[in-house]
Amino acid sequence: QVQLVESGGGLVQPGGSLRLSCAASRSTGSINTMGWYRQAPGKQREMVARITSGGSTNYADSVKGRFTISRDNAKNTVYLQMNNLKPEDTAVYYCNLAVFGSSYWGQGTQVTVSS
Repeated sequence: QVQLVESGGGLVQPGGSLRLSCAASRSTGSINTMGWYRQAPGKQREMVARITSGGSTNYADSVKGRFTISRDNAKNTVYLQMNNLKPEDTAVYYCNLAVFGSSYWGQGTQVTVSS
């Protein structure tokens, strides 16, 4: 059983930057994938970025070149650096851990991009 806690969301202007963090309550295991997903009101959850325990990454086309996912295995933490934010990035961002055939989710952090 793992708890995930996100932080770093907020209100920013278009073109601004935010860095999200997600800390796991314990070791995430030897083989796992951590990622960030987002969900806007009335829309389905979508994958934003994922990173494996080996460091392989995958991004949604809409964020390529703007967002960077990284992780610190020693701290059981995953990060999402978001640059050049756009209004369409507005959503609740959720941290995810996929391990042992199960998915764990954080509580979410709100990101709002508006003038």
